[in-house]
Amino acid sequence: MAKNDDSLLPDSGNTGKIIRGLLQISGGIPAVGGLLSAVAGAWSERDQEKINDIIEEYLMRIKDEIGEQKKTLAEIFARLDAQDMTVRERFESNEYQALLKKAFRNWSEIDSEDKRILIRNLLSNAASTNITSDDVVSLFIEWIHKYSTLHFTVIGAIYNSKGITRGGVWEKIGKDKVREDSAEADLYKLLFRDLSTGGIIRQHKEKDAYGNFMIQSQAGRSTKSSGPKAATSAFDREDPYELTSLGEQFVHYAMTDLPPKLGFSVNEEKDKTNA
Repeated sequence: MAKNDDSLLPDSGNTGKIIRGLLQISGGIPAVGGLLSAVAGAWSERDQEKINDIIEEYLMRIKDEIGEQKKTLAEIFARLDAQDMTVRERFESNEYQALLKKAFRNWSEIDSEDKRILIRNLLSNAASTNITSDDVVSLFIEWIHKYSTLHFTVIGAIYNSKGITRGGVWEKIGKDKVREDSAEADLYKLLFRDLSTGGIIRQHKEKDAYGNFMIQSQAGRSTKSSGPKAATSAFDREDPYELTSLGEQFVHYAMTDLPPKLGFSVNEEKDKTNA
């Protein structure tokens, strides 16, 4: 197996140490080691401090992400009943481990504390209940990565007020009145379109006793004017919205916090480690 060529690395300064560390991480991958050596050689000739800052910033970001993942896992453990064999078997199963890997794979997309808590709640509930399938839980993970905090705020508002209109949601989440042709109004309409096409919300529809949706009658709709009709307002107050069954399951899994069963603190663990 070919060895990395350390002769290309700078002999002094933090840059050389960092690149050498990356080469050790690359281990027995000659192509990667050779590439890093070549890049280190080029960088060592100019702008060493700038490159050093970039690398250190990147490594710190990775360290922060690992810290957040550790905190999330600790909080999940604290919410599970370790004495329940069903829960333990579920946690150790290949299916649940696959969900863990998927949740943590693209952690950089968890860009807020609110999203981190959604992941924590989702994985905690997925380990202790089996109301829905792992395929659905996997979809919920994708939703958390994909949608913004504002999307989830709207989901919560609709869940708590079934049949609420878009105008009602806007007021409930505490937004100020804006023009119909504003960027905020366009964003709001896009948000509802995202959630509708994503299968999370829908306009309210009547159902029969078997759960079949009824076709809405056109009777009673106004047809007085034959002139130009104004577009539906972004803050419409006529059409009621509700969550789909998937949307309601998402709320139960990701937006419902299980109370901790253990008095565990990540900060306390850090203190013990550093002692």
